[in-house]
Parts: sequence; structure tokens; C-alpha cells
Amino acid sequence: MEKAHHKIPVSPPASASAKSPAVRKVWRTDKAGAISNLTLREEPLDALHGEHIRVTVRAVGLNFADIFALTGLYSATPKGSFIPGLEFAGVVTQVGATANTDLRVGDRIYGCTRFGGYATVVDVPPQHCRRLPDRWRFAEGAAFPAQSLTAYYALTHLGAVKSGRQVLVQSAAGGVGLQAMRMARQMGANPIGTVSSESKRQFLAQQGFDEIIVRGQDFAHQLQQRLDGRPLHCVLDGIGGEIQKQSFAALSPTGRLVVFGAAEFTPGDRPNWLKAAWRYLRRPRYDVMDMISSNRAVLAFNLIWLWQEQALFDELLEGCAALGLPAPHIGHAFSFTQAHAAIEQLRCGRSVGKIVLNIDE
Repeated sequence: MEKAHHKIPVSPPASASAKSPAVRKVWRTDKAGAISNLTLREEPLDALHGEHIRVTVRAVGLNFADIFALTGLYSATPKGSFIPGLEFAGVVTQVGATANTDLRVGDRIYGCTRFGGYATVVDVPPQHCRRLPDRWRFAEGAAFPAQSLTAYYALTHLGAVKSGRQVLVQSAAGGVGLQAMRMARQMGANPIGTVSSESKRQFLAQQGFDEIIVRGQDFAHQLQQRLDGRPLHCVLDGIGGEIQKQSFAALSPTGRLVVFGAAEFTPGDRPNWLKAAWRYLRRPRYDVMDMISSNRAVLAFNLIWLWQEQALFDELLEGCAALGLPAPHIGHAFSFTQAHAAIEQLRCGRSVGKIVLNIDE
């Protein structure tokens, strides 16, 4: 996977551009609070900032962060009007006059943006983009950055996963979960996945994973049976609640629970504040003195802060690419005009792999 090296291009000129539309279509909400507030609009394009590149978007990746942002449950949600979306893939149509990059007009790229991804055209810093592998489709490129960065950072920097270790991955058939399963296996670790249904277990079996737990009423017992005396070194959890507590309790000494989300708080169209408050009060809590005694750790993170840490962003994305993983699995693809249907597919929890919006040429 090719990185956009930071150097001033010589040819074509830095201000090079292809035919670019004067307007773009976006999914925008005037204020966070309800998914139904999201509407499709047409907006004029401003002049390109000199340090940015302009990309005609061909696919957009969906994430649970989009749902939490739209409903106002995400701490990083912009104030007032905003466009959701953290990742995209498309074609470079213009390079700013002072952009420090070797990306060129016509390059097929994927990239990240701190909101603003649900758009047919985006202007972004080039250092947040990479060239798309030749055999990858745009949808696969849009599915790669957010879930891969999440899984890789959780496994390597926080989970300290090494060859031969047992890694429990919650929601293993989802975008982040499936990528984490693939990465853990590539690292020589032994991934154990959990899913909510038999159909998802069958899907993971088709992907070559045989250590899968279909979560039941007594998950703690299921996990102990599956481990069969083996030490559990790392847990990747984006669910929360009782499942998370039982997973932490199963960790061996030096084990690490890495939390990257809380799917149990996923709302409907708008938050049920009473239900959310009840779950918040009953959320897992961990005593540092107990953790010292048991020699187990809890770590948690939010990927959105990575946009301010360029050196780490580069390191993580290059680390993901170095694993040589296959293209991400696209479980569900919708047209750009079907954003609400796509969001509902993600929200309901029945999806496998990644959900994307495709934009026709």
C-alpha cells in the first residue's frame, strides 16, 4: 500500500486540476439530535485551500461514530450544522498550490476526514490519504482506514498482542471485528471471536475462523469452555455492559481489556435518555487497586484524536499496510442517496463486514 510521501511535486504543477464540478451533494444535519434530521442537499464548492487536495468521492464508509454523532451521543460531534462521515475513496481532481504531496490529479486514493465524508466531493489534507491498491475497488478503499486503524492500534499499541497469544474479539463479524481477527491471525496470535447469531458464525467460518462463540445467556461459561485452560491475554471490546465485565474477569495476569466503543448505547432515531442514563449507571467500572492485585489492565481510546497525531497516523497506517491483508469485506453496499437505509442497516446490528455508500460516476 503506497504512502503519499511529503515532498513538493515537480510535475504536474501543484495547482493542477481536472474537470471539477461547481457544486457537490452532501448529507447534512443542521443540529445533532436525531438521525432523521439528516438530509441530502446540494452545496456550492468553495475555492480549494492551497494545502489541500480535492477528491471526487466514489465510495463512503459507514461507522458507528456516524450514528452517535448524528444523535448527539458522541463527545467529538461538531456544534451546529455538520456532515457526518470519517472515511472515503475516490479520485484526485485538484491539488492545492502549496500541497506537500506527490499525489497527482487522476490518482485513485482512500482517506480519512474528521467528519465531512458523506459528500460527493471532499477537500482534505493529502497526508490523510493514500493511493488505492490497483486491484481494490473504491468501496474496499473506503472500508479500510477507520476500521483498520482502530483494530491495529488496539492490537499493537494497547493490547501488546504477540504470536501465540489468545485474543478475544467481540462482534467479530463487524467491520472492526473482522479486521481485528485477520490482523491477529496475521500476527501469529490466536483470535477467538464472538458474534450474536449462528449466521454470523457461519460467515466467519467461511472466512477461515473456527474459534467462534455465539453469545448466549451464560457467556462467562461459554468463554471458559472455549479457552479450555488457555490464558486469555487480550480482549477487544466495542459492546460494553455485562459481556465486557465477564470478558475482563476471564483475563489472565498481564491481560489487557481494550475498549473502543459501546454498542450497548446505540440509539434509535434519537436517544432514549432515560434508558441511556440507566445503562450509564450500570456500566462496567474498574478499581485500579483491584487491577494492581490481579495484574490486569483496562485501556480505552477514541480514534478521532488521531487526526492531530500525524506521525502516529503514518506509523499505524503503514503498519496496517505491511500486514498484507486482503481487501476489506463489503457486507452491504447502498447508493449514495440511500444513506438512511444504510445507517439503519448498521444500527440494527445484523450486518457483517463493512457497510458503504457507492457514488455513481
